[in-house]
Amino acid sequence: MWKTWRLLSLLLLVTLTLSGCGEPFVSTLRPAGEVAEDQFYLMVLSTFIMVVVVIVVMAIFTYVLVKFRRKKSGDEALPKQVEGNKKLEILWTVIPIILLLILGVPTVTHVFGQADTKVMDKEKRNPEDALVVNVRANLYWWEFEYPDYGIVTSQELIVPTDEKVYFQLKASDVKHSFWIPSAGGKMDTNTENENRFFLMFDSKKSAEAGEYFYGKCAELCGPSHALMDFKVKPMPKKEFQDWVKSMENYEQSTASATAGQGKELFKEKNCLSCHAVTPKDERPEQARTGPNLATFGERSKIAGVKDFNDENLHAWIKDPESIKPGNKMTGSYGELKDDEIQALAEYLKGLKTE
Repeated sequence: MWKTWRLLSLLLLVTLTLSGCGEPFVSTLRPAGEVAEDQFYLMVLSTFIMVVVVIVVMAIFTYVLVKFRRKKSGDEALPKQVEGNKKLEILWTVIPIILLLILGVPTVTHVFGQADTKVMDKEKRNPEDALVVNVRANLYWWEFEYPDYGIVTSQELIVPTDEKVYFQLKASDVKHSFWIPSAGGKMDTNTENENRFFLMFDSKKSAEAGEYFYGKCAELCGPSHALMDFKVKPMPKKEFQDWVKSMENYEQSTASATAGQGKELFKEKNCLSCHAVTPKDERPEQARTGPNLATFGERSKIAGVKDFNDENLHAWIKDPESIKPGNKMTGSYGELKDDEIQALAEYLKGLKTE
């Protein structure tokens, strides 16, 4: 018995310790935008109501347990029966109704408010007033298209702060789910229909979070589901407009002879059949079978999960399966020699807007 209690205590301690682990701003308990704050408020409100109900019920239970316990052995006297008491019946019927109204009214209000995406349907929508991002989920990467600017990126989502960003979600293969925990609740990406919603990113909270927020797939989609991450980089409106201009005027550069060799190898291995290397990718979405690599050299992660450095980049090019099982690039170009991997890595690192 003692061993069982020791094991349970240890498990409780481990659970408590692990609950404090994780990357910064990957928690719904640290809201960083209007939508997330509204959802956090509803969560706190519902938790408060539940705690109050539990406390009241436990208090009544304890009172009844003590008040009406058998006083002495052989005492068979029954306490006064209150069955059919109209006042009590009305009381414990009205109280739950009131509690449901307190929770239900703000919930319905916020849900309908957050579902308002009518601005996306305007034929002459001004992108300055309503930024729209088409999100396409793939096994196991994310594509972000800015239709009003003709820009396509992958893996890192760039958004302005302190304004609504409207998302149009779709999947190209199986069901996924788009989720930025600190910005708002998740929404499914389906193959047969498009879902819409909006998020906001608070400038002050963005500064506290650092350079990036974290996004994830929240729907089990395959062996690398847990590795289907993306980064969100919020920036002030002026900086976002500068980023748009830099993407619209994007030009490739090969900074070294090795990078030039990598560029030629990139063509020889037919990588361009899947990967675009310019943000102005006018191919239909069905033809975009691999992540857009236009700003690959500026990313913070390799394959969305590994730190950006030479070692991880070489490992990803050499054996993608070892890093992200089930990805579509595995085995697509055959074995590469070390000097070829080096050349490709130099070329990819040079893909920048600068």
